[in-house]
Amino acid sequence: MVIFFDPFYLIFVLVPTIAISAGVQLWLRSTYGKWSKVPNHAGLTGLQVGQALFGRTGLQPIALQTTPGELSDHFDPSANVVRLSQAVAATPSVASMAVTAHELGHVQQHQTGSGLMKLRTALVPALRFSPTLSYICILLGLFLGIAGLFYLGIFFFGLMVIFTIMTVPVEFDASRRAFRLLDQAGLLVDENDRRGARSMLTAAGFTYVAAAVTSILQLLYYISLSRR
Repeated sequence: MVIFFDPFYLIFVLVPTIAISAGVQLWLRSTYGKWSKVPNHAGLTGLQVGQALFGRTGLQPIALQTTPGELSDHFDPSANVVRLSQAVAATPSVASMAVTAHELGHVQQHQTGSGLMKLRTALVPALRFSPTLSYICILLGLFLGIAGLFYLGIFFFGLMVIFTIMTVPVEFDASRRAFRLLDQAGLLVDENDRRGARSMLTAAGFTYVAAAVTSILQLLYYISLSRR
């Protein structure tokens, strides 16, 4: 949220945010574009990889569904379902294998009671209203000159930042679990499988690092406003 055309905001928040986000997204899409064209050795689509991981590891089977969009894959713990984008679900590529395994890494976190996952999930209810409340409080605090209201906005925004930071270790842990699950299931057959899966999982993880860094920059900007 840009409140004023503040050179400080442009230099220290907006420009770095655009550069970091664009760079990581370019890396992810380039990596996905490369490995989505390389068949995995087992010749399994994303949906088939999911079924193989359920059958060959200690994971308890849950529903696998398709969802519209590109790289829209996610695990929904409230519905206990993994939703795979149509390309991932239907393509027997190394990228599809890695993306599916990552989501099942989240499933394993959920089924084994991962502390990080529980802590992150506990913050979700607080985040339903935090974005709106933070921006309203910050704007009103600035324009009305009410310091307490402005600091309250910073507090609500800080909750979002904490959630974003906590997402990073959760996602990297899911990627670590994904690689291990693929190995246990015997799906990492050749070097292409291993290199491609590792590249995909690494690139995906750094999208959350970028989100955390940009949210921290935004929070620091709001704190700097309170001191000016």
